[in-house]
Amino acid sequence: MTGKRTELRPFGPEAIAEATALIRDGLPVAVPTETVYGLAADATNAEAVARIYKAKGRPSFNPLIVHVPDLDAARRLGRLGAAAEALAGAYWPGPLTLVVPLAENSPVASLVTAGLPTIALRVPAHPAMRALLQASGRPLAAPSANASGRISPTRAAHVLASLDGRIPLVIDGGATAHGLESTIIAATDGPLRLLRPGPIVVPDATAVTGNAVEAPGMLASHYAPAKPLRLDAVSAEADEWWIGFGAQGGDSSLSRSGDLVEAAARLFDLLHEADASSRPRIAVAPVPSEGLGLAINDRLARAAAPRG
Repeated sequence: MTGKRTELRPFGPEAIAEATALIRDGLPVAVPTETVYGLAADATNAEAVARIYKAKGRPSFNPLIVHVPDLDAARRLGRLGAAAEALAGAYWPGPLTLVVPLAENSPVASLVTAGLPTIALRVPAHPAMRALLQASGRPLAAPSANASGRISPTRAAHVLASLDGRIPLVIDGGATAHGLESTIIAATDGPLRLLRPGPIVVPDATAVTGNAVEAPGMLASHYAPAKPLRLDAVSAEADEWWIGFGAQGGDSSLSRSGDLVEAAARLFDLLHEADASSRPRIAVAPVPSEGLGLAINDRLARAAAPRG
């Protein structure tokens, strides 16, 4: 969505009904949480998630937090061990995100997890986000509702300042309570790890240093295929699995029609498919460096970088 002014609706039944229809149509909407305003889309719909990135102009595909209405919904998407269950019991609903192993057969799109075997989950407390979760019946991926690189929004006016014309709707729930993104704790194997500080302090969590991206707000490299990756390939060698784009056909294609939203939605699935193929190397056709193509090429460059 571009060129059309974004609608601003006060939080209430009419706004939630309109937002629900947009979510089910695969479009992102801005909604307040108790931390900052989030740009929410159906986490099970890869193209809807790609539209989040398109609206934000995000330069790289990092994992996104998935918002769910309750602990049972979280258990359907991720595997919560004893430590995660204890934290969820103590702090949910609230500004705590838990990174846990992805559940088997989880319906969440791979673009949400950036191809990782973990998922970031949160049960929010704000009535607007909770109402949207209940009405839409979808888990909602929702990074902050601002253009990439801009200050996180704590009021509807902040959202409009950077996203007006890029998204169809902002639900105005007033100023957010915390004004700071959620605390992120990794509760996978071993001790609890603090991936991002926030409103909740978990004394037993050790702060993480290093370059691995496990959650939103962490820069540097994340999922990469195990096989060597060659970029801008207009043809494939005999030992390469070729991921095509547009007129460059390939063994599989990010988008045969050259649609960058579709390409972003399929990126991690096709990298996994190529990694699992019998061929020892991977080649990827050229993708235009414009719009979402910038984020796709950024991600591919990270995946192709030499690893020591």
